Amino acid sequence: MTGPRLALAAALLCSCTSPVADANSWWSLAMNPIQRPEMYIIGAQPVCSQLPGLSPGQRKLCQLYQEHMVFIGEGARSAIKECQYQFRQRRWNCSTVDNASVFGRVMKIGSRETAFTYAVSAAGVVNAISRACREGELSSCGCSRTARPKDLPRDWLWGGCGDNVEYGYRFAKEFVDAKEREKNYVRGSEEQARMLMNLQNNEAGRRAVYKLADVACKCHGVSGSCSLKTCWLQLADFRKVGDLLKEKYDSAAAMRISRKGKLELVNNRFNMPTQEDLVYVDPSPDYCLRNETTGSLGTQGRLCNKTSEGMDGCELMCCGRGYDQFKSVQVERCHCKFHWCCYVKCKKCTEIVDQYVCK
Repeated sequence: MTGPRLALAAALLCSCTSPVADANSWWSLAMNPIQRPEMYIIGAQPVCSQLPGLSPGQRKLCQLYQEHMVFIGEGARSAIKECQYQFRQRRWNCSTVDNASVFGRVMKIGSRETAFTYAVSAAGVVNAISRACREGELSSCGCSRTARPKDLPRDWLWGGCGDNVEYGYRFAKEFVDAKEREKNYVRGSEEQARMLMNLQNNEAGRRAVYKLADVACKCHGVSGSCSLKTCWLQLADFRKVGDLLKEKYDSAAAMRISRKGKLELVNNRFNMPTQEDLVYVDPSPDYCLRNETTGSLGTQGRLCNKTSEGMDGCELMCCGRGYDQFKSVQVERCHCKFHWCCYVKCKKCTEIVDQYVCK
């Protein structure tokens, strides 16, 4: 984002210094239906004032870029879905709760899980805004203007309508980071440590989308001869972004705040994290038992795999409490045959399977 509007947006953000309760988050845009952009009236404040979870700075950005809000909601939804997929076999499975905090009190702990959630959420916004630009849904951006790659063959055309990851990155940085940057905490405090942690993880999420975007090409020519190719910049499938951030989660760095107000490694034997890495400042709860204080939902009632030795295995998932066995009926399509022309006909097969649930 460049130009007068961005300068105004930055000025508006800098004017906000009052801390905002962490109980509410812009993630709540994923849980509430948002009007399509064409339903917004430029300058109409009630739309932004009624959206839950926005910080003062984000609300002012909403007033400047109202048509973006529906796509921020879409980005948050894709992030929540990806988080739940990546942690589907873990004790903490990225569960959402029915309130404005979306993930509950567990997000107040600066753990690895919180680090991943912030990163994948920021990535979701970059992804959604970048694609909306390409599809002509936003008036302030269009197709990508990325320079032609130097290694692209000279006879290939560059300039198809690509995903505008540059704009998506810049807008996501302004919007997602706004909540953190408008806070003014005491240097060296735990609150400042958490703020810096959130900013680091937001950036890691955005960079994951940017890093995985790649060149896509389409052939042209008589009878598929591919005598000519047109190429453009294309976002990677969001699952690849989730996979990359999950790897970053597994290698996240434990940090603490210094007296100078900067994050430093707890263990100096490790390398200092880059802007692409995740960081955390608090140890994770074990997530075994329901705990209203930490926000852990516990693993009671969760399905587990009796034969697995991984985190989805009954021994680890159930935290040694044991498990109950029950039988369930599963109906699947089977004996499928292709009929000319042109449909597939299948039968329904019923199977009784054993399943296991944590006590």
